[in-house]
Amino acid sequence: MSVDIALTAMPRTAQAQEPYAWRDSLVFHTFSIAAIDPRTGEVGVAVTTRVPCVGNGVPWVRKGVGAVATQASTRTEYGVELLDALAKGDAPDAALKRALAADSSFQSRQVAVISIDGRSAQHTGTGPNAWAGHRAGRNYVTQGNILVGPEVIDAVARSFEASEGTPYHLADRLITALNAGFVLGGDKRHGLRTSAAVVVADSRVAMSRRSDGQTANINVCEHADPVGELRRIYDAVSQTLGYRTLEQFSGGDVYQLKVMLQALGFYKRGETLPARGPEANLFTAETVAAVDVFRTSEKMGTPAVGGSPAGLVDSETVARLWAALERAGKATVVRQQLLDNTMIRR
Repeated sequence: MSVDIALTAMPRTAQAQEPYAWRDSLVFHTFSIAAIDPRTGEVGVAVTTRVPCVGNGVPWVRKGVGAVATQASTRTEYGVELLDALAKGDAPDAALKRALAADSSFQSRQVAVISIDGRSAQHTGTGPNAWAGHRAGRNYVTQGNILVGPEVIDAVARSFEASEGTPYHLADRLITALNAGFVLGGDKRHGLRTSAAVVVADSRVAMSRRSDGQTANINVCEHADPVGELRRIYDAVSQTLGYRTLEQFSGGDVYQLKVMLQALGFYKRGETLPARGPEANLFTAETVAAVDVFRTSEKMGTPAVGGSPAGLVDSETVARLWAALERAGKATVVRQQLLDNTMIRR
Protein backbone atom coordinates (compact mmCIF):
# COMPACT_ATOMS: atom_id res chain seq x y z
CA MET A 1 0.00 0.00 0.00
CA SER A 2 1.33 3.42 -0.98
CA VAL A 3 0.26 6.68 0.63
CA ASP A 4 0.76 10.23 -0.65
CA ILE A 5 1.28 12.77 2.10
CA ALA A 6 -0.25 16.24 1.75
CA LEU A 7 0.29 18.72 4.54
CA THR A 8 -0.92 22.03 3.12
CA ALA A 9 -3.21 22.74 6.04
CA MET A 10 -1.22 20.97 8.72
CA PRO A 11 0.20 23.22 11.47
CA ARG A 12 3.97 23.39 11.65
CA THR A 13 5.31 23.18 15.18
CA ALA A 14 9.08 23.39 14.58
CA GLN A 15 11.48 25.95 13.19
CA ALA A 16 13.52 25.34 10.07
CA GLN A 17 15.84 22.45 10.70
CA GLU A 18 18.89 24.13 9.15
CA PRO A 19 20.14 27.52 10.35
CA TYR A 20 19.47 30.26 7.83
CA ALA A 21 23.11 31.31 8.05
CA TRP A 22 24.17 28.08 6.38
CA ARG A 23 22.54 29.28 3.14
CA ASP A 24 24.35 26.70 0.96
CA SER A 25 21.77 23.96 1.40
CA LEU A 26 22.19 20.37 0.23
CA VAL A 27 20.16 20.26 -2.98
CA PHE A 28 19.75 17.12 -5.08
CA HIS A 29 17.15 17.70 -7.79
CA THR A 30 17.04 14.21 -9.18
CA PHE A 31 15.09 11.04 -9.77
CA SER A 32 15.34 7.81 -7.83
CA ILE A 33 13.80 4.47 -7.03
CA ALA A 34 13.59 2.87 -3.59
CA ALA A 35 12.50 -0.75 -3.43
CA ILE A 36 12.43 -4.06 -1.63
CA ASP A 37 12.65 -7.66 -2.81
CA PRO A 38 10.29 -9.80 -0.71
CA ARG A 39 11.94 -12.97 -2.01
CA THR A 40 15.37 -12.08 -0.63
CA GLY A 41 14.60 -9.42 1.96
CA GLU A 42 16.88 -6.93 0.21
CA VAL A 43 16.17 -3.20 0.48
CA GLY A 44 17.75 -0.59 -1.77
CA VAL A 45 17.84 2.79 -3.48
CA ALA A 46 19.24 3.86 -6.85
CA VAL A 47 19.51 7.52 -7.85
CA THR A 48 21.07 9.83 -10.43
CA THR A 49 21.25 13.60 -10.87
CA ARG A 50 23.13 16.36 -12.68
CA VAL A 51 25.12 17.53 -9.66
CA PRO A 52 28.05 15.71 -8.03
CA CYS A 53 27.97 13.03 -5.33
CA VAL A 54 24.27 12.26 -5.10
CA GLY A 55 25.05 9.10 -3.15
CA ASN A 56 26.20 11.23 -0.22
CA GLY A 57 22.72 12.56 0.50
CA VAL A 58 19.74 10.87 -1.16
CA PRO A 59 19.84 7.07 -0.52
CA TRP A 60 19.29 5.55 2.92
CA VAL A 61 18.76 1.85 3.65
CA ARG A 62 18.60 -0.38 6.70
CA LYS A 63 18.62 -4.16 6.58
CA GLY A 64 15.34 -5.77 7.52
CA VAL A 65 13.67 -2.35 7.87
CA GLY A 66 13.33 -0.42 4.60
CA ALA A 67 14.67 2.36 2.40
CA VAL A 68 14.36 6.14 2.09
CA ALA A 69 15.10 8.62 -0.70
CA THR A 70 15.33 12.27 0.42
CA GLN A 71 15.84 14.73 -2.42
CA ALA A 72 15.05 18.16 -3.94
CA SER A 73 15.99 20.36 -0.98
CA THR A 74 17.54 17.34 0.66
CA ARG A 75 17.27 16.88 4.40
CA THR A 76 19.51 13.94 5.20
CA GLU A 77 18.07 13.60 8.71
CA TYR A 78 14.95 12.13 7.13
CA GLY A 79 16.94 9.00 6.31
CA VAL A 80 17.71 8.14 9.92
CA GLU A 81 14.45 9.46 11.37
CA LEU A 82 12.18 7.56 9.01
CA LEU A 83 14.13 4.31 9.24
CA ASP A 84 14.14 4.60 13.04
CA ALA A 85 10.37 5.04 12.95
CA LEU A 86 9.92 1.97 10.72
CA ALA A 87 12.18 -0.06 12.99
CA LYS A 88 9.90 0.82 15.92
CA GLY A 89 6.89 -0.44 14.00
CA ASP A 90 5.45 2.80 12.64
CA ALA A 91 3.68 2.70 9.30
CA PRO A 92 5.47 4.62 6.50
CA ASP A 93 2.58 7.09 6.04
CA ALA A 94 2.42 7.94 9.75
CA ALA A 95 6.18 8.27 10.00
CA LEU A 96 6.43 10.54 6.96
CA LYS A 97 3.46 12.68 8.02
CA ARG A 98 5.03 13.26 11.43
CA ALA A 99 8.43 14.15 9.94
CA LEU A 100 6.95 16.61 7.47
CA ALA A 101 4.80 18.25 10.15
CA ALA A 102 7.94 19.12 12.10
CA ASP A 103 9.63 20.64 9.04
CA SER A 104 8.84 24.26 8.11
CA SER A 105 10.51 23.66 4.74
CA PHE A 106 8.47 20.59 3.86
CA GLN A 107 7.21 22.15 0.61
CA SER A 108 10.77 22.23 -0.74
CA ARG A 109 11.24 18.51 -0.10
CA GLN A 110 10.69 15.34 -2.07
CA VAL A 111 10.76 12.25 0.13
CA ALA A 112 9.89 8.59 -0.31
CA VAL A 113 9.93 5.74 2.18
CA ILE A 114 9.23 2.03 1.77
CA SER A 115 9.18 -0.58 4.51
CA ILE A 116 10.34 -4.18 4.31
CA ASP A 117 6.71 -5.35 4.06
CA GLY A 118 6.12 -3.24 0.92
CA ARG A 119 4.11 -0.42 2.47
CA SER A 120 5.21 3.01 1.29
CA ALA A 121 4.58 6.75 1.42
CA GLN A 122 5.75 9.65 -0.73
CA HIS A 123 5.71 13.44 -0.66
CA THR A 124 6.46 15.96 -3.41
CA GLY A 125 6.25 19.55 -2.19
CA THR A 126 5.22 22.55 -4.25
CA GLY A 127 8.79 23.86 -4.27
CA PRO A 128 10.60 21.41 -6.60
CA ASN A 129 10.52 22.60 -10.21
CA ALA A 130 8.65 20.86 -13.01
CA TRP A 131 8.45 18.22 -13.95
CA ALA A 132 8.10 16.92 -10.43
CA GLY A 133 6.11 14.00 -9.11
CA HIS A 134 6.11 10.46 -7.84
CA ARG A 135 4.65 7.04 -8.45
CA ALA A 136 4.40 3.85 -6.42
CA GLY A 137 3.85 0.21 -7.26
CA ARG A 138 4.29 -3.22 -5.82
CA ASN A 139 7.51 -3.21 -3.77
CA TYR A 140 8.83 0.12 -5.08
CA VAL A 141 8.50 3.90 -5.05
CA THR A 142 9.96 6.16 -7.74
CA GLN A 143 10.10 9.95 -7.70
CA GLY A 144 11.81 12.86 -9.43
CA ASN A 145 11.93 16.59 -9.99
CA ILE A 146 13.36 18.90 -12.68
CA LEU A 147 12.77 16.04 -15.11
CA VAL A 148 12.08 16.19 -18.83
CA GLY A 149 8.64 14.80 -18.03
CA PRO A 150 6.61 12.11 -16.26
CA GLU A 151 7.80 9.58 -18.82
CA VAL A 152 11.05 9.32 -16.86
CA ILE A 153 9.60 7.78 -13.72
CA ASP A 154 7.03 5.88 -15.81
CA ALA A 155 9.95 4.14 -17.55
CA VAL A 156 11.65 3.45 -14.21
CA ALA A 157 8.44 1.90 -12.91
CA ARG A 158 7.85 -0.25 -16.00
CA SER A 159 11.38 -1.58 -15.92
CA PHE A 160 11.26 -2.50 -12.24
CA GLU A 161 7.84 -4.11 -12.55
CA ALA A 162 9.06 -6.16 -15.52
CA SER A 163 11.97 -7.52 -13.48
CA GLU A 164 9.77 -8.74 -10.60
CA GLY A 165 10.50 -12.39 -9.90
CA THR A 166 13.44 -12.60 -12.29
CA PRO A 167 16.77 -14.14 -11.18
CA TYR A 168 18.61 -10.86 -10.56
CA HIS A 169 19.88 -9.21 -7.41
CA LEU A 170 18.01 -6.10 -6.29
CA ALA A 171 20.98 -3.82 -7.07
CA ASP A 172 21.04 -5.14 -10.64
CA ARG A 173 17.30 -4.49 -11.07
CA LEU A 174 17.58 -0.99 -9.59
CA ILE A 175 20.40 0.03 -11.94
CA THR A 176 18.45 -1.28 -14.94
CA ALA A 177 15.33 0.62 -13.86
CA LEU A 178 17.30 3.81 -13.27
CA ASN A 179 18.84 3.55 -16.72
CA ALA A 180 15.40 3.22 -18.30
CA GLY A 181 14.60 6.72 -17.06
CA PHE A 182 18.05 8.11 -17.74
CA VAL A 183 18.02 7.26 -21.45
CA LEU A 184 14.76 9.21 -21.86
CA GLY A 185 16.44 12.39 -20.67
CA GLY A 186 16.13 12.13 -16.90
CA ASP A 187 17.17 15.33 -15.15
CA LYS A 188 16.67 18.01 -17.80
CA ARG A 189 19.60 20.24 -16.75
CA HIS A 190 21.95 19.13 -19.51
CA GLY A 191 25.58 20.19 -19.47
CA LEU A 192 26.09 19.90 -15.73
CA ARG A 193 28.27 17.40 -13.86
CA THR A 194 26.43 14.16 -13.22
CA SER A 195 26.47 11.46 -10.56
CA ALA A 196 24.68 8.24 -9.62
CA ALA A 197 24.56 5.77 -6.75
CA VAL A 198 23.07 2.47 -5.65
CA VAL A 199 22.90 1.20 -2.08
CA VAL A 200 21.44 -2.18 -1.08
CA ALA A 201 21.29 -4.01 2.26
CA ASP A 202 20.51 -7.68 2.80
CA SER A 203 19.45 -9.09 6.18
CA ARG A 204 20.21 -12.72 5.31
CA VAL A 205 23.01 -14.36 7.26
CA ALA A 206 26.44 -14.30 5.55
CA MET A 207 25.21 -12.32 2.55
CA SER A 208 27.27 -9.28 3.55
CA ARG A 209 30.70 -8.81 5.07
CA ARG A 210 29.40 -5.77 6.95
CA SER A 211 27.43 -5.62 10.16
CA ASP A 212 24.89 -3.26 8.57
CA GLY A 213 24.17 -5.82 5.85
CA GLN A 214 25.18 -3.63 2.92
CA THR A 215 25.99 -5.74 -0.13
CA ALA A 216 26.27 -2.91 -2.67
CA ASN A 217 27.34 0.67 -2.05
CA ILE A 218 28.50 2.27 -5.30
CA ASN A 219 28.76 6.05 -5.45
CA VAL A 220 29.76 7.48 -8.83
CA CYS A 221 30.51 10.98 -7.60
CA GLU A 222 31.09 12.57 -11.01
CA HIS A 223 31.07 11.08 -14.50
CA ALA A 224 30.01 11.93 -18.03
CA ASP A 225 27.83 8.80 -18.09
CA PRO A 226 27.06 8.13 -14.42
CA VAL A 227 24.49 5.38 -14.85
CA GLY A 228 26.66 3.61 -17.42
CA GLU A 229 29.56 3.84 -15.00
CA LEU A 230 27.33 2.55 -12.20
CA ARG A 231 26.57 -0.49 -14.35
CA ARG A 232 30.23 -0.98 -15.30
CA ILE A 233 31.37 -0.91 -11.67
CA TYR A 234 28.56 -3.21 -10.53
CA ASP A 235 29.40 -5.74 -13.25
CA ALA A 236 33.11 -5.53 -12.42
CA VAL A 237 32.80 -5.98 -8.66
CA SER A 238 30.25 -8.76 -9.07
CA GLN A 239 32.50 -10.32 -11.76
CA THR A 240 29.58 -10.62 -14.18
CA LEU A 241 30.61 -12.51 -17.30
CA GLY A 242 31.35 -9.99 -20.02
CA TYR A 243 32.74 -7.23 -17.80
CA ARG A 244 36.19 -8.04 -19.22
CA THR A 245 37.55 -9.81 -22.28
CA LEU A 246 38.76 -13.34 -21.62
CA GLU A 247 41.54 -14.71 -23.78
CA GLN A 248 44.66 -16.83 -23.71
CA PHE A 249 47.64 -14.71 -24.63
CA SER A 250 49.74 -15.67 -27.63
CA GLY A 251 52.64 -13.78 -29.15
CA GLY A 252 56.37 -13.34 -29.48
CA ASP A 253 56.65 -11.95 -25.99
CA VAL A 254 55.41 -15.28 -24.61
CA TYR A 255 58.19 -17.10 -26.47
CA GLN A 256 60.74 -14.67 -25.03
CA LEU A 257 59.35 -15.33 -21.55
CA LYS A 258 59.74 -19.09 -22.04
CA VAL A 259 63.36 -18.71 -23.16
CA MET A 260 64.18 -16.61 -20.09
CA LEU A 261 62.43 -19.01 -17.70
CA GLN A 262 64.20 -21.99 -19.25
CA ALA A 263 67.60 -20.32 -18.95
CA LEU A 264 66.92 -19.84 -15.24
CA GLY A 265 65.81 -23.47 -14.81
CA PHE A 266 62.09 -22.86 -14.24
CA TYR A 267 60.71 -24.17 -17.56
CA LYS A 268 61.33 -27.31 -19.67
CA ARG A 269 64.87 -27.98 -18.50
CA GLY A 270 67.04 -29.73 -21.09
CA GLU A 271 64.44 -29.48 -23.83
CA THR A 272 64.69 -27.61 -27.10
CA LEU A 273 62.27 -24.72 -27.36
CA PRO A 274 61.00 -24.37 -30.92
CA ALA A 275 60.68 -20.75 -32.04
CA ARG A 276 57.82 -21.72 -34.37
CA GLY A 277 54.84 -24.02 -34.03
CA PRO A 278 51.37 -24.09 -32.48
CA GLU A 279 52.54 -23.69 -28.87
CA ALA A 280 55.69 -21.63 -29.27
CA ASN A 281 53.93 -18.33 -28.57
CA LEU A 282 51.08 -19.67 -26.42
CA PHE A 283 50.84 -18.75 -22.73
CA THR A 284 50.18 -22.30 -21.54
CA ALA A 285 49.32 -23.58 -18.07
CA GLU A 286 52.88 -24.92 -17.80
CA THR A 287 54.21 -21.41 -18.51
CA VAL A 288 51.89 -19.93 -15.90
CA ALA A 289 53.14 -22.44 -13.33
CA ALA A 290 56.77 -21.63 -14.18
CA VAL A 291 56.11 -17.90 -13.73
CA ASP A 292 54.62 -18.53 -10.30
CA VAL A 293 57.63 -20.63 -9.23
CA PHE A 294 59.95 -17.84 -10.39
CA ARG A 295 57.92 -15.19 -8.57
CA THR A 296 58.02 -17.33 -5.43
CA SER A 297 61.82 -17.56 -5.67
CA GLU A 298 61.91 -13.76 -5.88
CA LYS A 299 59.52 -13.43 -2.92
CA MET A 300 56.95 -11.77 -5.15
CA GLY A 301 53.20 -12.24 -4.85
CA THR A 302 51.51 -15.37 -6.19
CA PRO A 303 48.00 -16.79 -5.87
CA ALA A 304 49.18 -18.71 -2.80
CA VAL A 305 51.00 -15.76 -1.23
CA GLY A 306 49.63 -12.25 -1.52
CA GLY A 307 46.76 -13.07 -3.87
CA SER A 308 48.42 -11.99 -7.13
CA PRO A 309 46.92 -13.41 -10.34
CA ALA A 310 48.37 -16.69 -11.57
CA GLY A 311 51.18 -16.21 -14.10
CA LEU A 312 51.39 -12.45 -13.56
CA VAL A 313 54.09 -10.98 -15.78
CA ASP A 314 54.17 -7.23 -15.25
CA SER A 315 57.01 -4.77 -15.75
CA GLU A 316 58.49 -5.66 -12.35
CA THR A 317 58.50 -9.37 -13.21
CA VAL A 318 60.31 -8.69 -16.48
CA ALA A 319 62.91 -6.57 -14.67
CA ARG A 320 63.40 -9.33 -12.10
CA LEU A 321 63.87 -11.92 -14.88
CA TRP A 322 66.60 -9.89 -16.56
CA ALA A 323 68.25 -9.17 -13.20
CA ALA A 324 68.27 -12.91 -12.40
CA LEU A 325 69.78 -13.67 -15.81
CA GLU A 326 72.48 -11.05 -15.23
CA ARG A 327 73.33 -12.61 -11.86
CA ALA A 328 73.52 -16.03 -13.48
CA GLY A 329 75.76 -14.69 -16.26
CA LYS A 330 73.22 -15.75 -18.90
CA ALA A 331 71.72 -12.42 -20.00
CA THR A 332 73.94 -12.00 -23.06
CA VAL A 333 73.39 -15.57 -24.26
CA VAL A 334 69.62 -15.21 -23.89
CA ARG A 335 69.61 -11.90 -25.76
CA GLN A 336 71.58 -13.51 -28.57
CA GLN A 337 69.11 -16.44 -28.68
CA LEU A 338 66.19 -14.01 -28.91
CA LEU A 339 67.82 -11.70 -31.44
CA ASP A 340 66.61 -13.38 -34.63
CA ASN A 341 63.19 -14.34 -33.23
CA THR A 342 62.32 -10.83 -32.13
CA MET A 343 63.18 -9.24 -35.46
CA ILE A 344 60.56 -6.95 -37.00
CA ARG A 345 59.56 -8.38 -40.37
CA ARG A 346 56.52 -6.31 -41.28
